[in-house]
Amino acid sequence: MEAPLNPLSLDTVCAALAYAMGIPAPEKANAPAEPLVKYVDDRFGGEKADRVFMYNPDAVAEWIYRKYPRFVEEAAARAELELPLCTVMPSVTPVCFGTMYTGAQPEVHGIRKYEKPVIKIDTLFDAMIRAGKKAAIVADNTCSMGKIFLERDMDYFIYETIPEITAKACELILSDTYDFIAVYHGDYDSIMHKNGPEAPISLAALKANAEAFALFSELIKNNWKRHNTLVGFAMDHGCHEIDGDAGSHGLDMPEDLNIVHLYKAYPREK
Repeated sequence: MEAPLNPLSLDTVCAALAYAMGIPAPEKANAPAEPLVKYVDDRFGGEKADRVFMYNPDAVAEWIYRKYPRFVEEAAARAELELPLCTVMPSVTPVCFGTMYTGAQPEVHGIRKYEKPVIKIDTLFDAMIRAGKKAAIVADNTCSMGKIFLERDMDYFIYETIPEITAKACELILSDTYDFIAVYHGDYDSIMHKNGPEAPISLAALKANAEAFALFSELIKNNWKRHNTLVGFAMDHGCHEIDGDAGSHGLDMPEDLNIVHLYKAYPREK
């Protein structure tokens, strides 16, 4: 029996992040994810987050997360809220990240296939800029996250390799000068496409994603103590196996559409 699709859409994340920061949501954003709103209210006691850190691994499906818990345990151990979501179609990276950070469906934000134009509608980054917040994206030089949100008054740190991205993210955490940081790692996705979602080398990349999140979480916990901080492990879409022991995504099927974000709030020390 095929798994059902998660009822909560990826388009609810953007407005929930805006709510967490106490700023108006982007103009076209759909209603916020109530479980994340409630979690933020409970953990911050009605206050707002003055720091948000979003770790964006690529292609981590909910079925992979559930089937291989020991490969994601470092991330799961540093999360308190599991937020099952259904991503958007087509379930490819620029379309899905477009929805994550605009809160709008693909036909509204304008990316409806695998292409990487700069999004012109209002985004979470624009909402933060209007509110006087300082945002940064750390990503690689070919990925969607490093391209579709360009041309805004914010900082972009674009590198060729995962270690460079990780090192810069750590540097930004330690500098404690940004209100919002989004960090993209595409290693699981690229390895999965060549070897299949469950190949040992793919699961090693998944484990590396979880360990990167753990590293960022520990640095945040120990260096952002004076802030209310929300940290997210937030992928774009899932994946499935295809012929030739390879992997793919983009189809209207639970394997590609069902994902689960992880969130953890760190209230500031009184």
